[in-house]
Amino acid sequence: MSFSIKIITQTTNRAELKIIANEGFGDMIKAVVDLRRSVMAVGAELHVDEEQLLLQNNSHQEDLWGINLYPDVSDDSWLEFDSMINIRPKQNNRTRAVHDPTIQQKIISVVQLLVKDF
Repeated sequence: MSFSIKIITQTTNRAELKIIANEGFGDMIKAVVDLRRSVMAVGAELHVDEEQLLLQNNSHQEDLWGINLYPDVSDDSWLEFDSMINIRPKQNNRTRAVHDPTIQQKIISVVQLLVKDF
C-alpha cells in the first residue's frame, strides 16, 4: 500500500477517488472535511494525518470532521461518518460517528461541492 495525502480544493470525480483508493485500502478512502474552508484531505492511512495536514494549512480543529468514502458504492452509503478524530466531547460529539444532522449535512454539502458525480 502506498499512501499519498492531498488536499482537494477544486472539483474532482469518483474515478480520481477510485485511483486514490486503489493506492491505499482498495475500496475505501479516508478523508477529512473542513466545513469552513470547503476543502478535504484524502489519501492517508489515518484520518489524523489528514487532519494534521489541514491544520498546517490554516484549518481549525473545530471545523474538521473525518469520513470514509467508498467510490464504487452508488447509493448514499458511499459516505460514512466514522473516524476517531470525530470524538469531541467539547463539541458534544462523544463517539466516532457524526450524530448531529446539521454537521452531517454540511459534510455532505462539501463533498457534493468537491466530487462532481457525488
